[in-house]
Amino acid sequence: MADTTGKRNKNGMKKLRLLILFGLSAQLCTAQMSLRADWNKIEMVSRSTATLQVVGNPMLRRGASMHDGSFAALKDLKADFVRYVPWFPYPKLAVAELEPPTATTTSWDFSLIDPMTIDFLDATKGHTFIMNFSTIPQWMFKTGSKVNYPADPNEVGWGYGGGTEFRDPTMKELTGYYARLLSWYTKGGFTDELGKYHKSGYHFQIPYWEILNEPDLEHSFTPEHYTKVYDAMYTAMHQVSPGTKFVGLGLAFEKPHWFEYFLNPKNHKPGIPLDMISYHCYANANDGQKFDAYEYTLFDKADNFLEKVAFIESIRKRLSPKTKTDINELGTFVSNAMRAQPISQEYWNLSASVYAYFFIELTKQGIDYIGESQLVGFPTQYPDVSMINYTNSKPNARFWVLKLIKDHIHAGDKLVATGIEANGNGDLHAQAFTNGKNKIVLVLNKRNRPATLKLPAEFAGAKVSTIDAASGDGAAIESTVKSESIEMKPFAVSLIELK
Repeated sequence: MADTTGKRNKNGMKKLRLLILFGLSAQLCTAQMSLRADWNKIEMVSRSTATLQVVGNPMLRRGASMHDGSFAALKDLKADFVRYVPWFPYPKLAVAELEPPTATTTSWDFSLIDPMTIDFLDATKGHTFIMNFSTIPQWMFKTGSKVNYPADPNEVGWGYGGGTEFRDPTMKELTGYYARLLSWYTKGGFTDELGKYHKSGYHFQIPYWEILNEPDLEHSFTPEHYTKVYDAMYTAMHQVSPGTKFVGLGLAFEKPHWFEYFLNPKNHKPGIPLDMISYHCYANANDGQKFDAYEYTLFDKADNFLEKVAFIESIRKRLSPKTKTDINELGTFVSNAMRAQPISQEYWNLSASVYAYFFIELTKQGIDYIGESQLVGFPTQYPDVSMINYTNSKPNARFWVLKLIKDHIHAGDKLVATGIEANGNGDLHAQAFTNGKNKIVLVLNKRNRPATLKLPAEFAGAKVSTIDAASGDGAAIESTVKSESIEMKPFAVSLIELK
């Protein structure tokens, strides 16, 4: 029998080459998609403002490695409706009265709280913000034993909490605390429980105050209990600062019965306004999941949340249509295993792309404020939601995408009919906006592979600003459209501007 091994190997190699070429050709064909924007077809007018939240933590203290870069970035952003939240894991940085008053003493102390708060107020000067001292002094709750807190203000105290029932059922302790806290920053000081005056010298105007954070988790409130707390706190704090508006709920989860109860004016005392509600979403990876699957999991969970938003909006419009909505914690989480390691650039670009997707889709639903979470995170304190690179204190891709959107797309802009042809897998997502002067398209790549986007002829010479792996911890890379298409690198976010 003749030896045909060589012929078989050559034929096999030819077939392999053909398969590879066919596969590459197919990928190129499916990857090139065409943008369509009908500027004459207005679909709606935007109500939405892109913004963020700032959570108080040790890295924002003066002298901390991330302090200067973080507050400089916040000041440069010039955002409105920024949410500021001193939070319970660091009790000494969040609670101004850590011990209950006695017959002879009180424990009021703002020495650790003020520097960070004043730096926030300075960085947002001239812009609207939302204040939320979310942590109720733990001693106000009934517990089996005293709940301690770390002596070191920089030491995390996840155990500071507990209790679902106030020791004072009249809530005078609760409302007295928050009225004094508000007075400290707006009235120059306050008189404490023993009649002693504490002078601050501050006379800030606080436009919005959010009442508590994630009450469905932190003290397991029911909607009925929370509504009573909201009414009591509003009544006491409104007397101190009549010009301040209030934000309710701040929910961790989108449970419809909370919205059904809280948004029904019949469940509130007469005269209590419902200015705004808020709630949160983190599109998280499943624990143990490899990064290769994140691009699907995170966007799938974003879509699941968007379906819930539509239902919540139907409740709001039915019960309290004048109430605004602030979705003020939007972020993504990695798995516990990945969180324990240095987080890759690919993740930051993916997370930034998810925020751009949230912004487009929540704008379509008429959400007023779309807040990215959060300015500063670091190992042990949600590093995966940080907008500042905790290794070099520079703004990362999540920050720069927010800035790109905030600087170019505003409430009042018109959304026009937009589509991407040959986008069968939904790899790219886009929305076109116009303000009568400029035409803008926000486009994002949902996948960890490049794609080519063919543009209409009118886009020749348009300005393109792109956040992707190449931009790293830098601002958007700017270029000009010189051909009929642009390349969208993995998880890229681009803003195309025609004037």
